[in-house]
Amino acid sequence: MMPFNEQELNQMPLVDGAIAFMAEVETDFPTTWVQLRLTQLAQEAEQTLMGEVNPRLRLDGLLRLFYQEWGFQGDLQQYFSSDNAFLDKVLERRKGIPVSLGAILLYLAKQLELPVENVGFPTQFLLKVVWSKDDIQYINPFDGEFVSTHILRSWLIGHRGPFAEFKSEYLDEQQNNVILSRWLTVMKSALLREEQFTDALRCSDLALVLNPGDPHEIRDRGYIYQQLDCLHAAAVDYSYFIEQCPEDPAADLLKLQVDALYEEPLTLH
Repeated sequence: MMPFNEQELNQMPLVDGAIAFMAEVETDFPTTWVQLRLTQLAQEAEQTLMGEVNPRLRLDGLLRLFYQEWGFQGDLQQYFSSDNAFLDKVLERRKGIPVSLGAILLYLAKQLELPVENVGFPTQFLLKVVWSKDDIQYINPFDGEFVSTHILRSWLIGHRGPFAEFKSEYLDEQQNNVILSRWLTVMKSALLREEQFTDALRCSDLALVLNPGDPHEIRDRGYIYQQLDCLHAAAVDYSYFIEQCPEDPAADLLKLQVDALYEEPLTLH
C-alpha cells in the first residue's frame, strides 16, 4: 500500500492524487504517459489561449478547446465502465464521467490560472468558478455546460426525493481525500461489475486507508474476498460489519453467510 499522508494529498492537484491511487489499483497503470499527456494538453491550451487576457473569455476558450476541438465528452453509452474512471483510458478515448473529466479540466484551468475549484455535489462532481464572492458559476464536467443552482436543486430532488433539503455546504470546495474516496467507490463498483476482483480489492484497501474502520467498506471488502474464495477473510469482514451495524437490514442475512463461511475448510492463498 502506498505511503499515505492526507495533508500532502489535499495539497497536491486532484489529478495527481488520482494518478497515485490508480497506480496502486492497476499494477501496469501508465503513470508517466498520463503525466506527459496532461502536460502536453496544458501546453497546448496555454499556446492556444495565450493571447486572451480576459479570464472569462479564457475560460470559455478552454471549454471550447476541451469539449469541441479535443472532443472530450461524457460517455452515455457505457457510463459505468471502468474505462471512464481510469485516467489513462479517459485520455485515450476522450470519454469519461464527471469526476474523471472534471479532474482533467480542473488541472488545465489551474495551469491557466483560472479561479476554478472542485465540488463534491451529492449527485455528481462539479466545478465551481469563483469570480468574486457574489459571482460564482458552476460547470457540469460531463458536457462542459454551465448549470444554475435551480438545476442543481432539481438534480438533488431527482436523486433524493421531493423533500430533499438543498444545503449551501453542498456547493463548498471539497478536500481531495473526500473526492478521491468517492472516485474509488466508482472505480470499485465498475471493477466488480466487470468481475475484476483483484483490482476491486485494491480499491477497497485504498478506501480503507482514507476511511479506516468504515463498516460498509469492510462489508464490501468481505464480498470481494468471498468472490476470490478467501472465505474466512470474508467471514471476518462480515462479522465486523454485523458487530458495528447490528440494525442494518443486511446484518441478519450476513449472519447466515458467516455461519456458512466458517463451515468451509480453510484455504491458504
